[in-house]
Amino acid sequence: MQDVYKIDKARVRASFDRAASTYDAAAVLQAEVRRRMLDRLDLVRISPELILDAGCGTGHASRALGRRFKQSRIIALDIALGMLRQTTQQQGLMRRLLGLGRPAGICADIEQLPLAAQSVDLLWSNLAIQWCNDLDTAFAEMHRVLRPEGLLMFSTFGPDTLKELRQAAAADPEHVHVSRFIDMHDIGDAIVRAGFSAPVLDVEHFTLTYDDVMAVMRDLKAIGAHNAADGRPRGLLGRGFLRQLTENYEQFRRAGKLPATFEVVYGHAWKPEAKPQLDDGLSPVMFKPRARSSQNPS
Repeated sequence: MQDVYKIDKARVRASFDRAASTYDAAAVLQAEVRRRMLDRLDLVRISPELILDAGCGTGHASRALGRRFKQSRIIALDIALGMLRQTTQQQGLMRRLLGLGRPAGICADIEQLPLAAQSVDLLWSNLAIQWCNDLDTAFAEMHRVLRPEGLLMFSTFGPDTLKELRQAAAADPEHVHVSRFIDMHDIGDAIVRAGFSAPVLDVEHFTLTYDDVMAVMRDLKAIGAHNAADGRPRGLLGRGFLRQLTENYEQFRRAGKLPATFEVVYGHAWKPEAKPQLDDGLSPVMFKPRARSSQNPS
């Protein structure tokens, strides 16, 4: 049976290619989430040699991470070549001014990372993995490329995202108009299945406000967030649907504005240190002597 929510990766790539020049002006939420992720990184002690920015967009996180970890090498990765060009051009200018080498950029899919196993110390991904079809595959790839004791830090969208638009679009029940977003608890389960340890996840809700529903659609188009589900309408939306969508969305108007809700899931987890293996494949049990008390016995 066809999964109508399956993401068409070719459409995702084309949409973000076209949006590369308009992305920054409209990506207000993405910038705020990036800032909050960087704040969370303050609580972590890590000195990475190699950082992967998976789903780099126009490269703001790559540059921020480069400023924070000045001795680190940064690899910027994105599925859209247009986004990657924006990133490498900006990074290249900054690094040339500092007398440093050119940054590395890779055009690739997070579900198929073209990197060696155990090569990355910090894997960062801001609002990108919602474009993956198989979260288990994505996290397995992230686990594979991370070194033991490496850190995964990410954000993605949860199921309340664009709930107003989803409800308003129920006027056309035959097609998918809003992507399917995964619940935080299911994301946590996938992290554990991939082999990560000590996962920490939490959720925040953001509400952006607009004058009308077409402004919502324009913002989504400007950041490349087109409907890429296989069950999307394949032709132009008719005037009847747009009129019904507008009428349905109006029920959410408050204080003269229409809201657009975004549920953001934050997460981080560690790749555990590799356990030594015996020749027969069994893992030895390690014992440590108990520390002696410094106090004299009574």
